[in-house]
Amino acid sequence: MIYSSIGYYALIFGLAISLPIFFFSIKNFKNHEILDSKIISFSFIQLLLVIVSFLGLIVSFLLSDFSNDTVFNNSHTTKPLFYKISGTWGNHEGSLLLWLLVLTLFIFIFLVRSKNLLKKYRILTVLFQQIIIIGFFIFLIDSSNPFNHTFPSPSEGLGLNPILQDPALAIHPPILYLGYVGSSIIFSSVLAATCLNYISKTWAIHIKNWILISWIFLSLGILLGSIWAYYELGWGGFWFWDPVENVSLMPWLALTTLLHCVLVLEKRSTLSSWIIILSITTFTLSMCGTFLVRSGILNSVHTFANDPERGLFILSFLFILIFISLFVFFVFHKSDEQEVISFSLFSKETSILINNWFMMYFLSVVIIGTVYPIFLDVISSEQISVGPPFYHKLIIPFLIPFLIFMALGPQLSWIRGKLDGKIYLILFLIISFLISYLILKNFGNNILINTILIGSAFYLFLTTIRDFFKKKLQNFSQNLSHFGFSLLILSILFNNIFSSEIITNLKVGETFKNKKFEIKFNDLKKFEEKNYVSFKGYFLIKENNSRENLEPELRVYNQPNIITSEADIKTTFLSDKFITMNTVQNEEYFNIRYQKKPFMLWIWISVVLISFGGVISLFKNRDI
Repeated sequence: MIYSSIGYYALIFGLAISLPIFFFSIKNFKNHEILDSKIISFSFIQLLLVIVSFLGLIVSFLLSDFSNDTVFNNSHTTKPLFYKISGTWGNHEGSLLLWLLVLTLFIFIFLVRSKNLLKKYRILTVLFQQIIIIGFFIFLIDSSNPFNHTFPSPSEGLGLNPILQDPALAIHPPILYLGYVGSSIIFSSVLAATCLNYISKTWAIHIKNWILISWIFLSLGILLGSIWAYYELGWGGFWFWDPVENVSLMPWLALTTLLHCVLVLEKRSTLSSWIIILSITTFTLSMCGTFLVRSGILNSVHTFANDPERGLFILSFLFILIFISLFVFFVFHKSDEQEVISFSLFSKETSILINNWFMMYFLSVVIIGTVYPIFLDVISSEQISVGPPFYHKLIIPFLIPFLIFMALGPQLSWIRGKLDGKIYLILFLIISFLISYLILKNFGNNILINTILIGSAFYLFLTTIRDFFKKKLQNFSQNLSHFGFSLLILSILFNNIFSSEIITNLKVGETFKNKKFEIKFNDLKKFEEKNYVSFKGYFLIKENNSRENLEPELRVYNQPNIITSEADIKTTFLSDKFITMNTVQNEEYFNIRYQKKPFMLWIWISVVLISFGGVISLFKNRDI
């Protein structure tokens, strides 16, 4: 109980530290001396107090202190050590404390690493960031206190949802939050720069690195969540347009668009309005994600909370931040005269601008598909779910021109580009559609839209490969990310078009056969583990001349008492063989789901390549 008390009082003192930070910030804003070291010192103390609070919660989990409500609701004495630690942020209260930790960490890093920038800009950024930090302090202490006590202390906890007891998901939230919270620095920074009319090339170079940090972590966080969903949920896919998956995708789309706008600002000091709006949008979407998930409004395996009052607090706080940001934008933003200069039709600026509109369209589709069911439920009490067909029909046709413009953009010059001497672009386009046609014809799939879509992805693929050889190390990071994106689209398309699936009911000793596969259920064995009982199935899969042994299992956890289905996956460079089994009620049969998923490994590799391109770009200029 003592560690919970230490953690609670550390939160109280951390909130109190915001007062001297405000005081010294306002005091320093009025004179023209260098930034007072007291501001940095108090920011460090605030960070230290939040670290102490977070460590207090971790120790409470490690010691199984069930007098702490958060520990009682999310832990158990039989839970492995690793999941006791990850259980700290695998719940509503702990995840928000992690948010606060990253918020205070990032503003401290910002202060230390931005000493060469305008002093008033740094102070205003601190003030805007402290408004966000204070909001989270109050939210934690008042509505979502991770240190509430239960008396008398229970002897045992309720345990953590077994599907959350997974290595990928254990590190998924911290990585994702680094991406989410990174957008808060971008938000505070852009408001400060707008107030001071400081949005310039110097500012763009500085903020680009914060955008990259947020974008890299958000990309990797989404990847980890996707990998977890693939093998843990047993659905056999990497993306299901689940509302909480969409919540992380929305700020990523806005952040990707913002990154390209900042590149234009570096070159031409233009698109400042885009940058301000996108910075506000990215942070708003990150906060909306927190609101939707933590309020329990979204029905998903990811959601942690079921208390609308908590969501109401976040929503009210978000409205205050949006009001402040819109006030700053309309009152202080002055459009630069250069912004009205028209771009040449064949220029990088035009290409980036066109793709910005495509990205905003994709973002709008995802927002509507995610939020519309919520509003419909509120207005008419009618509950609907928006699934993949909605997104595919609205996104896929526009993905084709988006990929083509994405391929053309890097081939053009800034301001006034020309297509003279770029006959290879037409040649690559013809080759791409020819390859696409031959692939689909060879596999008996000649749907027109698939031919055009795969051809467009191949077009981006070929142009980026050419850039590796032609431009060598010039714009290597950009080329690598674009290459990774083309590989991602191709892998997803091949995965969707050429996947095969068998769903059948079998009991031990039975065999399923069709023209392509033979599935034999050889045996079923029981194993006793530390906190669950495992029932492992032994299957032999025959396909053509290949034989594969797969061993899916059912796990019966003791606390909480939940049955989970664990897939067995055999991965090769070309395809995954994926099998799950589930019980059939009141029957000795098991429901067997077997899938062959082409190019799954390349989906993960492509996202790593995209992120690594961002890492390379980040280390080109370490001044953040």
